Amino acid sequence: MIALKHIRDQFYTHVDIVEAAPENIGHLGKYKGVGAHLFAIACKLSWDVGNEGYVQFTAKTNLVEHYRETLGARNIDSQKMFIDSYGALKLIKTYFPEEA
Repeated sequence: MIALKHIRDQFYTHVDIVEAAPENIGHLGKYKGVGAHLFAIACKLSWDVGNEGYVQFTAKTNLVEHYRETLGARNIDSQKMFIDSYGALKLIKTYFPEEA
């Protein structure tokens, strides 16, 4: 599940919440990459509305490093993070290769 909104006057998409099903959480999850795929969807939608793939979100403290490594996200402050155009393109190409 992902909930997001486009902040068009500031050219980014804000992700309010991202949640994978309990059986897909962690390295032992049934399906790998569900969370990253949800962020790829946010990046693609951001790109589609003219926000150039920029996505901003607040990470749970124990996931900040994970998001840096898996999404290429960068910190705004200790928990607020963003994915820029380059990171967005990488995710889009990975999860939507036919559209990249």
